[in-house]
Amino acid sequence: MNAQELRSKSVSELKIELHNLLREKFNLSMQRGTGQLARPDQFRKVRKDIARINTILAEKTNTGDAA
Repeated sequence: MNAQELRSKSVSELKIELHNLLREKFNLSMQRGTGQLARPDQFRKVRKDIARINTILAEKTNTGDAA
């Protein structure tokens, strides 16, 4: 997912996406802890997507584009 796609979404949609990514990050960390993680690069990708969503949420709340 890229920043342009995320900027077109509403705040509520971004929060839902963030929740899903946090859940996926937790699942990946559990898999990594037990040695069952098939794709180690996926963990890094999810972390970057979470940071990207948090950045865009901060931009939207600071500029007042809550709609």
